[in-house]
Amino acid sequence: MIRVVTFLLAVAVLAAGFAWLADRPGEVAVTWLGYRLETSVLVTGLALIVLVIALMLAIAFVRGILRSPEQVSLFFRHRRAVKGYLALSRGLIAIGAGDLKLARRSASDAARLAPGDPLTLLLIAQSAQMAGDRAGAERAFRDMTRRDDTKLLGLRGLYIEAQRRNDTHGARLFAEEAAKTAPGLAWAGQAVLDDRCAASDWAGALDALDSMKSALAKAEYRRKRAVLLTARAQALEEADRDAARAAVLEAVKLAPDLVPAAALAGRRLAESNDWRKARKILEAAWTANPHPDIAEAYGNLRFGDSARERLMRMQKLAAKVEGQREGALAVARAAIDAREFKIARDALAPHLAAPTRRVATLMAEIEEAEHGDTGRVREWMSRAVRAAPDPVWTADGVVSERWLPVTPNGRLDGFEWKLPLAELGASRRVIEVTPPPPPPAEAKPAEEPQPRPRKAQRPAARDRARPVEPVIPLVHAPDDPGTETGHDGDPVPEPAAAAAPDAWQRLRGLFR
Repeated sequence: MIRVVTFLLAVAVLAAGFAWLADRPGEVAVTWLGYRLETSVLVTGLALIVLVIALMLAIAFVRGILRSPEQVSLFFRHRRAVKGYLALSRGLIAIGAGDLKLARRSASDAARLAPGDPLTLLLIAQSAQMAGDRAGAERAFRDMTRRDDTKLLGLRGLYIEAQRRNDTHGARLFAEEAAKTAPGLAWAGQAVLDDRCAASDWAGALDALDSMKSALAKAEYRRKRAVLLTARAQALEEADRDAARAAVLEAVKLAPDLVPAAALAGRRLAESNDWRKARKILEAAWTANPHPDIAEAYGNLRFGDSARERLMRMQKLAAKVEGQREGALAVARAAIDAREFKIARDALAPHLAAPTRRVATLMAEIEEAEHGDTGRVREWMSRAVRAAPDPVWTADGVVSERWLPVTPNGRLDGFEWKLPLAELGASRRVIEVTPPPPPPAEAKPAEEPQPRPRKAQRPAARDRARPVEPVIPLVHAPDDPGTETGHDGDPVPEPAAAAAPDAWQRLRGLFR
């Protein structure tokens, strides 16, 4: 509406101007080189307007001629850029689809049409990796490192290639350079951290962890720092007790439930006669995670205590988490040392229905120490052989007698206190066996028959593996001629939506 009103006002002003000039006629005379030209004022004004328009058109025509080479060059550059973009798109899609032939051809087209584009280098590197051309991939990644916008991507590619050829030194150098370029880069910081941990350089690992602090969640950072401080304290335990104590106390503040840190802190504090603080740390760790290492450190808080005093202390610790097997085992162990066999039996009684190996072994020890009954001892030892396993320090399928900060595969904080088969989703024996009946007390025990394994139950129908649906449907892209046509020409853009008409097209449309 505003545009209509504006247009009408402009027409009214022009009409009023022409009417004003028509009502006030006048003459204009021009004498030049002996010629005299006389006309009215209205005609003179119209002639001036026409002259100005003609002059502007002439200037625009000359300017267009002068700029025509640049416009032609711009047209061809734009056309070349469009072809390069289409080649890049087609090549990246071909890599995702696993079409090596089309990917290599698209990479060649992109290198010819858009040699300076960062995506061209990426396409060349990925197509070379897909074809197994490691040298070509490394050349492309090194070209990326010479550009500021693709330097980190190139370093990541070189790091991966160094890992593939087992070049640990080269991978470490590339990761360190990437971490120096971008301190908050997660993969680079993690690579440097893993390298420091593999070399047991705990001080360097702590520095690497601090450099990537911004890329980690607060809880994850605190946990990893506590693990590294505990590892450092264990390494300094013989060389520098004071530094080890300071490190492990900081680790306990960061992760109170970390069993190795709490046990080591309890021992170090007990050595300095700080029993109250040691007891507080061990009790907090026991409440969060009952563990035999904590029970051992708690029982040996005071050097020179009698076995009965250690038993009373262990009973107090076990009472903090009632019904827990580790507490019963700790009380039974202390009771056996104190010759209080009834207390030991009462502690283990709730766990005799399905005893673990440690429970059965302690019962055999009680029978031997209290009565010397070799038959009962052999019975409990045979049950211990067939009993369910106890939790151990395990990681990556490896069982360790003690906690280690790094797994055999180089994973920090990978060891967990659990059953060895816990990661397989089973907390019992894989194949159940039927134990043979015990021999009569009077008869000589015969040789036990070999147990017959039961057939493993087949998984339910709903638990069987189901076919995985493809994430990306395999379709023939409209702008991709495919590998069957043999077309090697320039890429042709796919038909897209019509471009928005410009002002001249809209004006021509009014007269159609």
